[in-house]
Amino acid sequence: MAAEQHHDAGGTELGRFLRARRTQVTPAEVGLTPGAGVRRTPGLRREEVAALAGVSIDYYTRLERGKETRPSLAVVDALGRALKLDQDEHDHLRDLVIRAARYAPEPPAAPSRTVSPQVKLLLENLRPNPAYVTSRTLDLLAHNPGALALYAGLEDWPAKQRNLARFLFLHPAARDLYADWDTQVRSCVARLRALAGTDPDAPDLATLIGELLLKSRDFAKLWDRYEVTRRAHAQRPKTFHHPQVGEITLSFQGMQLEGTPGHRLGVYLTTPGSPEHDAIVLLDMTAPSQPTAKQPTRPDR
Repeated sequence: MAAEQHHDAGGTELGRFLRARRTQVTPAEVGLTPGAGVRRTPGLRREEVAALAGVSIDYYTRLERGKETRPSLAVVDALGRALKLDQDEHDHLRDLVIRAARYAPEPPAAPSRTVSPQVKLLLENLRPNPAYVTSRTLDLLAHNPGALALYAGLEDWPAKQRNLARFLFLHPAARDLYADWDTQVRSCVARLRALAGTDPDAPDLATLIGELLLKSRDFAKLWDRYEVTRRAHAQRPKTFHHPQVGEITLSFQGMQLEGTPGHRLGVYLTTPGSPEHDAIVLLDMTAPSQPTAKQPTRPDR
């Protein structure tokens, strides 16, 4: 049987999510004994999910195909348990059910990219700590000098193209810069997947996803897995292999900015007197205060 690589063609977002998550769960994980012979379906079969959730095969099939869009919350919770969803994925499933049943409000207008003077002043006052503001789709909206210098290579692109997801997947320097690139890209896609499930028609999101699906096989593969998370950015320390200051491990703190359409502040922190602190001081001192874009390295790799 051919792998289910549809890139979201056909059906509903609810059906696509159920189908994708079903392929990620093995019979052994849910206590089932695989029958004799080769399984042609990756993960669980529809009838296995239906049995685990206590619904009929026909009903579950209609959910996947988008012909049934109003499961009860009890059924949603049963499906979440059957598919071994974590809390973020379970909450996402509930949101998809609400949207599929057409109870969701009208989608909001395109979010503003404007960063207030107060927030720009905050970024300046956080120096030498690298600090930046991103949109809900990871556009880099504002930053202090150290932040742009930390993401080595990002300054190659014009300001309007600077996006952390685009950087992760399309910039040739990103794989070498991040010590845990594989973890970073999975988290990034899971965040965008969660947003796409509840606001799939948003123009800012659709444009970015379309570009990454077209230009990055790594992104397309992860997108099809349909993993979701609502944790915008893990708070654990992050290690960089930086071309200017070498290997550095920095603490990170991220938070949503009140009164904005999903803007987030990210700050990298170090202990004064440590080698990491000396490194970010050097980055801050050598970065231009108002960086100008070089001739762009086209993000098409």
